[in-house]
Amino acid sequence: MEKYKIAVIPGDGIGTEVIAEGVKVLEKIAHIDGSFAFSFDYFPWGCEYYCKTGKVMDDDGLERLSKFDAIYLGAVGAPNVPDHISLRDLLIKIRQGFDQYVNLRPVKLLAGAPCPIKNINREDINMVVIRENSEGEYAGAGDWLYKGKEQEVVLQTSVFSRKGTERIIRYAYELARHENKTITSISKGNALNYSMVFWDEVFSEVGKEYPDVKQYTYLVDAAAMFFVKDPARFQVVVTSNLFGDILTDLGAAIAGGMGLAAGANINPEKKYPSMFEPIHGSAPDIAGKGIANPMASIWSAAQMLEFFGKKEWSNKIIRAIEKVLTEKTVLTADFGGKASTKAVGEEIIRQLSLLC
Repeated sequence: MEKYKIAVIPGDGIGTEVIAEGVKVLEKIAHIDGSFAFSFDYFPWGCEYYCKTGKVMDDDGLERLSKFDAIYLGAVGAPNVPDHISLRDLLIKIRQGFDQYVNLRPVKLLAGAPCPIKNINREDINMVVIRENSEGEYAGAGDWLYKGKEQEVVLQTSVFSRKGTERIIRYAYELARHENKTITSISKGNALNYSMVFWDEVFSEVGKEYPDVKQYTYLVDAAAMFFVKDPARFQVVVTSNLFGDILTDLGAAIAGGMGLAAGANINPEKKYPSMFEPIHGSAPDIAGKGIANPMASIWSAAQMLEFFGKKEWSNKIIRAIEKVLTEKTVLTADFGGKASTKAVGEEIIRQLSLLC
């Protein structure tokens, strides 16, 4: 029997609530299948931990996490802790420390999911955004000079290495070739005359090795417009850390909302554990009420299963979510229902059982 060790970081706010349902789904699937099993170890890191200890994550956190096959993260963030502390000291620290350079976010309109775009075919919103996840605008390079003085200056330096840029673009090309899809690079080369011109050149260079893949390039502002006006033109999208962060929230908005926004932080070589997370944040305004939508966290669990080579089970999770969305009897408030987080999780498990 295959055994997968999962480090669970429920985190803050609704993270604890939605991750609990994702764990139940994984346990149910392992029970039904019988050929693999999960073990879960929990870590209390996050903003509450920071308020108690002065640290978002323990100093030896990466060393402890390195022993696991994957990390399952709920959310990080709280109103009483500056976002740059909670983000950099846990999420970005893990991404960079474990070289999770591929951020994989599906933007797919599931059957039954609400869409704010009128007269759209469900099949027209079906893309995957591959975001560079280890450097770029989030590298953390820069300086703060003459702080508090009249001549105060801040420098935020984007870092685009040949290795980092080429490997994420090549990953996207490989996926596009494997799935027989188009690829679109999104940058801002007309204004960012070093980083994005370099990005565009690397995209073109690597593209010569993939003549079978149809290639497009867009400026990020035009891409944002076409995400809404004509999302069907996008299939595999590759972009930088910052642009990917912004565009995938827009993608979530057109594909049902943040309650369906799943994400994976991948180290393709599997030298380090990869991390799977819903991207809706900690939502402190509804935390503790038991009404958060767990679908994004469960979709993230499906991404984990696919990463482990269990694509059939990953697909079944998506189908189970679609059944819940189309039947519309057990939905949380964000989708017009009155069901609890736990009830939606239980209904997805029930639908999974019917599919088996």
